[in-house]
Amino acid sequence: MSEGSTPQGFSGRTVRSGDSRSPLRDFLRTETGSVAVLMAAALAALVWANAAPAAYEALWRTELSVRVGGYVVALGLREWINSGLMALFFFVVGLEARREFDMGELRELKRVTLPLLAGLSGMLVPVALYLAVNAGEPSAHGWGAAMSTDTAIALGMLALIGRRMPPGLRVFTLTLSVVDDFVALAVVAFVYSSHLSVPALLCAAAVFAVVLLVRAAGVRQGAVYALLALALWIALLESGIDPVVTGLALGLITSAYPAPRSELERVSDLFRFFREQPTPDLERHVRRRLASAISANERLQRLYHPWTSFVVAPLFAFANAGIELSGDQLSRASTSPVTLGILVGFVLGKPVGILAASSLMTLLSGGRLRPPVGWGAVAVGGTVGGAAFTVSLLIAALAFDGPRLAEAKIGVLSAIVCSFVLSRLLTLLITALPRQLRLRALLGRAETIIDLAAPVDPERDHVRGPRDAPVTVVEYGDFECPYCGKAEPVVRELLAGDGDLRYVWRHLPLTDVHPHAQFAAEAAEAAAAQNRFWEMHDLLLDHQGALRTSDLLRYAAELDLDTGRFRRDLRDHRAAARVAEDVESADLSGVSGTPTFFVNGRRYHGAYDIVGLKAAVREARARVAVID
Repeated sequence: MSEGSTPQGFSGRTVRSGDSRSPLRDFLRTETGSVAVLMAAALAALVWANAAPAAYEALWRTELSVRVGGYVVALGLREWINSGLMALFFFVVGLEARREFDMGELRELKRVTLPLLAGLSGMLVPVALYLAVNAGEPSAHGWGAAMSTDTAIALGMLALIGRRMPPGLRVFTLTLSVVDDFVALAVVAFVYSSHLSVPALLCAAAVFAVVLLVRAAGVRQGAVYALLALALWIALLESGIDPVVTGLALGLITSAYPAPRSELERVSDLFRFFREQPTPDLERHVRRRLASAISANERLQRLYHPWTSFVVAPLFAFANAGIELSGDQLSRASTSPVTLGILVGFVLGKPVGILAASSLMTLLSGGRLRPPVGWGAVAVGGTVGGAAFTVSLLIAALAFDGPRLAEAKIGVLSAIVCSFVLSRLLTLLITALPRQLRLRALLGRAETIIDLAAPVDPERDHVRGPRDAPVTVVEYGDFECPYCGKAEPVVRELLAGDGDLRYVWRHLPLTDVHPHAQFAAEAAEAAAAQNRFWEMHDLLLDHQGALRTSDLLRYAAELDLDTGRFRRDLRDHRAAARVAEDVESADLSGVSGTPTFFVNGRRYHGAYDIVGLKAAVREARARVAVID
């Protein structure tokens, strides 16, 4: 049960579950990677719409019907994408939002409040500006097109212009985008939907209630939820509410949780049984238990997120971004209140709304509520938030048609370009600041969320390096884990090159996959009783293939330990309770594999090569310097 390594450095880990890279980082990586595909699709749509506008529109207006018995659903091809495939897109958005509420950056209430209010303000201010520009005009009803950030494009912009931005800015931007999507879909459902059918709406509510009951009953079969999701989608379609809200609602009720150790141990036992008796029935049982050890939220994200990012969103762009850019069209757009309202709303209203709400909350709370990054980074997040696309085009298509729709699309595309330019200029300005001011502008003074459940205790923990060092790296390790062996030279190089760093080793013997790990951990503690922990630690990691009792006794002799005392300590398992305390602290911290690192209490995700760990240490030291 192990994972391989990436070309950038070691990233494998011996696991007690399906633990892997951070789900949030995977989410961000996919979003930023897909932005090129999204932009290419939008560009292709523009080229086609200007080369052959009739053919472009004819394709997307093609009617596609699905008949089951006497019931028929007939929609245009563009509507199938906008109301059908986009439901899957928002399902993934809902999944990520729920994961952040359950396990991520938003699991603490105080960390939800400020991004929530900043996100709402970042929608209300653009809407107010749009309404001001369109005051007294029939186009005022299209205010919803000027409110929602596109997650993929915003994160893609950060990848292009924000390489020196703190990682917390990406999390902050993602949170704002989730708030945007949630409110915007509510607006779609209740403002831009057609006349409501009460019976169909009641039917949709009943179906959703069934979904909740099935979930509470512990049903895990995906086919059951797929059928219920289809029924909910059809009921909402018939009710007059845009059925894309189906995806967001189902995503938000799909909880995320770390795998419990009891489940992981059962999986390990089943795997050994399968090794002894590789029968088809046992193989199916093992696969089901392996899947059940990981939350449905994470499994569904990994399954659908690449599809929504690389297929659904670009297909939406291809179907909706095509507009004729003739001289007359651009001339009309330059004076159109629709175009100007959307442009001013996103380019000016987004950063003003986000900055104003964040600063007001910080002021009113006396500094208890702060953005997770500095004010310069918040400003960059606000300008990046002006990148509209998916939801804005969706609402524009519902609110307008004909020339007004084309003007709205020009406003949305112009907002992307202007937001990118403004964000780039702002990052260049921050980069030009003196170092201390730059760090304060990027990192701010907010306390970071702590993932390490048991704080480091120098009187109890095994510590290498200065006890008062500003940065502490904690590793949960297993002496028999091959990936811990690969990480050890990296840790030694890190310590050798940084005299202002302390390193802590905590035991996490994975006895279900490494039979000698527990005894090796107790041997290290027996050596610690004679003040030779680190010498034994180094020997054990250097000789991971030789951890039997005779080997441990030989190492004790090499270190000139009292071998009689060492042997008695091993025989009586005197260090077992000490090792168990480390294992318990690992469980409380959500650690499910080795090696797992924490840097100043924050869990480190990524390759454990010298470049990655140095970068994490450097960021932690900079944050300490700013706070102090």
